[in-house]
Amino acid sequence: KMIANVRTAARTVGRRCPVVMDLGGPKVRVETVSTTVKRIFRGDIFRLAFRESDCGGEGLCFTINFPEAARKLSAGAPVYINDGKIGARVVSSDARGVDLQVTVAREKGEKLKPEKGFNMPSVELDISPLTPKDLADLDFVAEQADVIGYSFVQRPADIDLLVDELARRRGGRERQPLLLKIETALAVRNLPRLLIAAGGRHPIGVMIARGDLAMEVGPERLSEVQEEILWLCEAAHVPAVWATQVLESLIKNGAP
Repeated sequence: KMIANVRTAARTVGRRCPVVMDLGGPKVRVETVSTTVKRIFRGDIFRLAFRESDCGGEGLCFTINFPEAARKLSAGAPVYINDGKIGARVVSSDARGVDLQVTVAREKGEKLKPEKGFNMPSVELDISPLTPKDLADLDFVAEQADVIGYSFVQRPADIDLLVDELARRRGGRERQPLLLKIETALAVRNLPRLLIAAGGRHPIGVMIARGDLAMEVGPERLSEVQEEILWLCEAAHVPAVWATQVLESLIKNGAP
């Protein structure tokens, strides 16, 4: 109904208003939090368990929705939660989980809540960019969207996967433009290959997903990396979107 309203309004005023729909992708998130602790502060130790049943004791313990990825964490590896509001480093690990020490938090502390994003910059996630939910959503997206946002695309094979799934649903109809969301270091390294893999088959654009990308490459490298992305897109004549979270935390909290 929302899409029908948009299209009716656009026709009424003689304008084109494309509908962009994002596929959620395999976003790593905090799944459960088991604790009586209200806030955590810099220097605190807390635990990431591989299974909820492995949480025990009185300290802060949590799980994530892709526990197999957490098994790749080693001592000293950084992690970031909720777009960097909480930063931590791995201090030890065992068969049931890893212990983390808080390195970044506001003076008044931070709350750890389910559904918040969880980034592991040192770990290359070998996860399909299309989750079972994405595949179910594609049935609707393939019929209704004017542009499709492709979250967490990293490899040319990821392009092949989405193109094949769309062809199965669209048949010989016009191919929808793809908006490639660049949000990992691997996607940055592979960007020329992604542009070639996608551009030969669909109209494409690129979105610099600065929230996740900053956590993956480090905020000190974000300006450099987004410039490289913009240069590559300009050379390839591919439109780019530079948008999300521009100076948001700097304005609100005084820290980027």
